[in-house]
Amino acid sequence: MLSELAIRNFAIIDDLTIDFSRGMTVMSGETGAGKSIIIQAVNLLLGSRADSRMIRQGHSSAEVEALFMPRAGSPAALAMEKNDLPLDQGLHIRRVLSATGPHRIYINSRMATAQLLGELTEQLASIAGQHAHQRLLDENLHLDMLDDYAGLEKEKKQYTASHEKLLSTLREMDNLKKKRARDEAEADFTAFQIREIEEAGPKENEDEELEALRKRLRHAHTLGQTIGLVVDQLYEGEDAIAGKLAMLRKEVDKAASLDPSLNTAASDAEALALRCEDLAGHLRQYLDRMEMDPGLLDQVESRLHLLTKLKKKYGPALKDVLAHRETLKKRHMEADSMEERMEELKKERLALYNETLKLARCLSEKRSAAALTMATAVEKELADLCMAGTRFRVALLPLEGGSSPWMQDEKGQGLGENGSESARFCIAPNVGETENPLSKIASGGELSRTVLALKTILARNEAVSTIVFDEADAGIGGSVAEAVGKKMQSLSRTHQVICITHLAQIAKFGHHHLHIAKAVEGGRTRTRIRLLSEDERPGELARMLGGAAISETTLAHARELLSEAHA
Repeated sequence: MLSELAIRNFAIIDDLTIDFSRGMTVMSGETGAGKSIIIQAVNLLLGSRADSRMIRQGHSSAEVEALFMPRAGSPAALAMEKNDLPLDQGLHIRRVLSATGPHRIYINSRMATAQLLGELTEQLASIAGQHAHQRLLDENLHLDMLDDYAGLEKEKKQYTASHEKLLSTLREMDNLKKKRARDEAEADFTAFQIREIEEAGPKENEDEELEALRKRLRHAHTLGQTIGLVVDQLYEGEDAIAGKLAMLRKEVDKAASLDPSLNTAASDAEALALRCEDLAGHLRQYLDRMEMDPGLLDQVESRLHLLTKLKKKYGPALKDVLAHRETLKKRHMEADSMEERMEELKKERLALYNETLKLARCLSEKRSAAALTMATAVEKELADLCMAGTRFRVALLPLEGGSSPWMQDEKGQGLGENGSESARFCIAPNVGETENPLSKIASGGELSRTVLALKTILARNEAVSTIVFDEADAGIGGSVAEAVGKKMQSLSRTHQVICITHLAQIAKFGHHHLHIAKAVEGGRTRTRIRLLSEDERPGELARMLGGAAISETTLAHARELLSEAHA
């Protein structure tokens, strides 16, 4: 239940604290005193979007906070345990609105996210106001209300999970078919590319080696002349360097035999002569290996031309050409694995379709049964609300079949995300009239009572402990208003009921009565609220009955109303 609500610098409210109790609490006051602002504050605490325009003029921030005391075992209590929030301290929610910076959410003094707030407050409290009227007229939500009444949360989750798996399988099959079609269209070209690369048989870095060979072959004559001249000068000519080094070496050896300090010089001379011989031998071998065949150069040029062509098509380097070949081979091999996967998916599709169809039929059967009992229950509640003879019906409308045969049953009825049907609330308020969609037939007063009737029957299954009624008296009065108030009082036996009303016929049923007023203090309008005592309540009811001028007759009538309501 909602235990305490505090509002600061919010719209015309500067600082307001309200203590709530169990049972039925009514709130009344003059128009514009701030009753609707209190509902906005509660909505904000339940997760509605914050807006800096809600901040009181002249202030940079606003705060709204509340203390809820969830019942042990309720969804809110379980959500608190899941998030390590001790239940014995209650659920303290605070929202801070900023005119310049980000808005903040605090839960039990810890900064929190909007997602966590939504999780904790999802089934904490319910507000039946203008928004509830609009929800009731939105046929897209009627199926959810029917499912809530029937308690089909488990069955719905099972169906939704199976339906999503079926959709996922169908999407994968569709993507696989498209990929297979693309691959089949490209199969001949892929085979050609593989064949072209493999017939050429390139090796990594082969082009670099051939470039070096081509350079040697192009300059073979110059290289032969140059190296031949060097060999002649080193070893084979009349004044060859090798011969002169040999003679010099002998002379140094003679000198070293006379002076041992020249032994190192003798060793160096020997090494120099040997290095000259090695160089000459290496260059002779180079001349012996040198290719002078013009035909070989043509072969190298032709090979390089082929490799360049491959690199332009699949490169830029030969390693990229080879990598492309492997990719093509892998794609070719994937075609076989795609066929295997497609066969697996066909089996999965059939199993999931049968499962989804079975779960859809189960939902349909339970919805059909619940639609009858719900209609009877609503009609009973409406009779209590002075709408005896009203016929209410929950029409279940089969969904149209989709483009895929796997998204419909054997009769062509579609399988949607919530089952194979939608729901529509129909009503005939007057005897002899045909039933029509609620959105086309209900007046404001009828709509208010229908909302209350639905809230009453749904509350038996809802986990929410607090129900707030705003504008529940719209379009009604007299005996109808009294019936509405009596119904709220009955609902307050199992739920905390908070009702904002302008009618004494409803207010009289409250166990607690809060009066809201606005006053001008220090040149600013301020909202004030106070709990009326038992002695003060007749005066407020008299004001609601007859306006500012309260007579003894009106007071007596007010006392009589209170006495009747709490007899």
